[in-house]
Amino acid sequence: MWVRGGTGDVIVMFDADGSADPAEIPEFVSALVTGADFAKGSRFVPGGGSEDITLLRKSGNAGLNGVANAFFGTAYTDLCYGYNAFWADLLPLLELPAVDAAADDDEMLWGDGFEIETVLNCRVAAAGLQIVEVPSMERRRIYGQSNLRTFADGARVLRTLLAERRRMGRRRADAALR
Repeated sequence: MWVRGGTGDVIVMFDADGSADPAEIPEFVSALVTGADFAKGSRFVPGGGSEDITLLRKSGNAGLNGVANAFFGTAYTDLCYGYNAFWADLLPLLELPAVDAAADDDEMLWGDGFEIETVLNCRVAAAGLQIVEVPSMERRRIYGQSNLRTFADGARVLRTLLAERRRMGRRRADAALR
């Protein structure tokens, strides 16, 4: 869920189901203070882990990582993890739609699925920002039930990667014409 009205220098986002440990926030902020523009949580770097991921979800995430890394020149190890922190002044650069904006035919609805992490990861990479992965431990959820539909949501993330790749190509073509 995206919350409006933040007033600080740093935006930290993570799942509200109790699986993310807020005690990790200082590690994310430290990555920013020492030079990163975007601190990306990863369950798959030394020091990270998950008590909740299945082999199927881990495999799908690895495949989507490969697509993202090929498209955007990144070295992500955990594209589909939502624990991230970034400088608040980067928001305009990310060109995120207004929370009440209607989707065009080829765009996702705002917050309508797990794609927001993918959008953020693609846009920070396309902008050439400094990205650092931070080890994070995903615990079993405390609240609610998972809304994840492995194949349907994986397909939506893949479509988002394709759309963001096209977006990046259009932006570069427009910049070359200037």
